[in-house]
Amino acid sequence: MPAYELEAEGTAPHEYGDLLLNYLEQLGVEYVFGIPGGAIEPFYNALARSERRGGPRAITARHETGAVFMADGYWRNSGKLGVCCSTTGPGATNMITGVASAYENNIPMLVITAQTALATFGTGGLQESSCTGIDTVSIFNHCCRYSTLVSHQDQLERKLVTAIMTAFTEPMGPVHLSIPIDLMRKTLPNATPSIDLPSLMRKPGVFDEEAVGRLYTELKQAKNPLFVIGDDASEAIGLILSLAVRLNAQIVVTPHGKGLISPYHPLFRGSIGFSGHRSAQELLTSPEIDRIFIIGAHFGEWASQGWEPQHHTQRIIDIEEGQSNLTKLPMAALHVRGHLETIFETLLKRLDKNGHRKPLKAVTANDVSTDIASESVEKSQQFTLDEEDKYCSDAIPIKPQRLMRELPNIFPANTHYLADAGNSFSWATHYLHPHDRRIAGRRDAKGGLFRASLNFASMGWAIGSAIGTALARRDKPVVCITGDGSLLMSGQEITVAIQEKLPVVFVILNDSAYGMVKHGQQMTGGEAIAAELPTTNFAAFAEAMGVEGHIIYSADDLLQLDGHALFKKQGPTLLDVRIDKDEVPPFGVRIKTLKQANE
Repeated sequence: MPAYELEAEGTAPHEYGDLLLNYLEQLGVEYVFGIPGGAIEPFYNALARSERRGGPRAITARHETGAVFMADGYWRNSGKLGVCCSTTGPGATNMITGVASAYENNIPMLVITAQTALATFGTGGLQESSCTGIDTVSIFNHCCRYSTLVSHQDQLERKLVTAIMTAFTEPMGPVHLSIPIDLMRKTLPNATPSIDLPSLMRKPGVFDEEAVGRLYTELKQAKNPLFVIGDDASEAIGLILSLAVRLNAQIVVTPHGKGLISPYHPLFRGSIGFSGHRSAQELLTSPEIDRIFIIGAHFGEWASQGWEPQHHTQRIIDIEEGQSNLTKLPMAALHVRGHLETIFETLLKRLDKNGHRKPLKAVTANDVSTDIASESVEKSQQFTLDEEDKYCSDAIPIKPQRLMRELPNIFPANTHYLADAGNSFSWATHYLHPHDRRIAGRRDAKGGLFRASLNFASMGWAIGSAIGTALARRDKPVVCITGDGSLLMSGQEITVAIQEKLPVVFVILNDSAYGMVKHGQQMTGGEAIAAELPTTNFAAFAEAMGVEGHIIYSADDLLQLDGHALFKKQGPTLLDVRIDKDEVPPFGVRIKTLKQANE
């Protein structure tokens, strides 16, 4: 009798995969991203049973790293644990790049890999990945917060709970369970979790009361404060902006924090770091700024380029939930740690009670227009752009600066943009400014309107992450900005968007090159080698997959598209944008760093 008929009669056996999925269901997890294979087949059998009863279901990627990138995007935009899986051997090792990226970006993620049967360890079994073969548990130890082999059925529940709790402990990150096929096949009387995991993981809204008191004093005394906002501020961003409005504090963001704040906020002065804005970078060193409040920001190379915080010790106040940034900012005059939402609620209540400063007139989310003329919006911009003439250029082929200007004009105001590593990130960070007009008030904490994967900077991240984002936020338009190099590396994942009927728009910056490598070689005096790519018709590539494709040569070609209609389709669209390949992205600070490294 087929397994589904047994299940319908209530006599289907419970296996350890069912127990694992029931724990994920406790956490509200909807999807498991991965690729099936022989050793992980029992887990996929459990996923089939789960899907039939409305529990977590399988999303099939085309490459295991693509599955990890999808889980990454899902977490960033849902707040729910990202889960990905693979079979043993090459399936597991194929995940490494994605998992390393999640590790560097503090993404809580459960990585499940299969193992050959316990009895085969040391016998040279097909795709053996045990400690006597290609030891995947040890490999993942280097890019996970926790990596372990489940060698006995009594360990599974305990190690699963430990792994998930570790994933959400600061610093957050991926965790890995390696589960042998024979253990996953074992049956048990029932698959009901014995632990209430959500209750166990609930974090109290605590903070250091003494430090928050000192922070309040610093805020009141600041005559010209600057807020530097990073991605970790997302959960409290509405409160943070309300406080900035109360204090008339100027605001800059790290590249990770871009998208949490409207670029047309009257206090916003741009992005710092890699491909940032001069107006923002200059504020960090301006003697007129008497306090720099760094909120939920990680200062790796991408965020801190061109700024040496150790020269500004007495002006820096560091505010964050965990301690992972302390070693990067040990010179701050004050460190405040705690639940950011609780901290900023407390500060606002104290300011209200004491009547400190008159607030600006706030604009709420209801004031956001979805049909704003570009020229009128840009007049409210309070930061400077490089090469602003090219931002408005009608030249053919289209300037990438102009492309970034026009994307928000053809797509809805609430579009989520994901920019891939390389030129895509550089152009988008500097020139892409979504028409979000919100100034203050509570916000949706599940991600901003712009995302990038920094630090590890994996090519192709945005392609997979856009799919995870679209699954997490089916109510929001999603645009992936990527290059031809990344598409040739990971473009097969677009077929997942077809299969899942996701109206993601993929914007390909087609310059027939690994653009950042090419321009970097030119700017550093290096040899021009290995950066050229063949001219490729990606619109035809898209159509071969069953995706609507358009070639874009000019701004007029772009503006003739009905961007809103693209998101009403039951599937993705690809725009093959033939950009001016001679335009150099705004990454001069990065080039300066490379030159110094070579000296």
